[in-house]
Amino acid sequence: MFCSMKISRSISEQFAPEGSGSLTEEEIEQGMLDKSREFADSGNRLYLPLAD
Repeated sequence: MFCSMKISRSISEQFAPEGSGSLTEEEIEQGMLDKSREFADSGNRLYLPLAD
């Protein structure tokens, strides 16, 4: 297992809500839509300017 995958899995296991198990397709799609809107609201840029 790649290190980043192991870290991601560890974080998911540690911080997942109790009894959440796995997400439904609707929850996954909603999360992706939320992130898409967040990205669009930030100007659709991958790299944002540094704050002073």
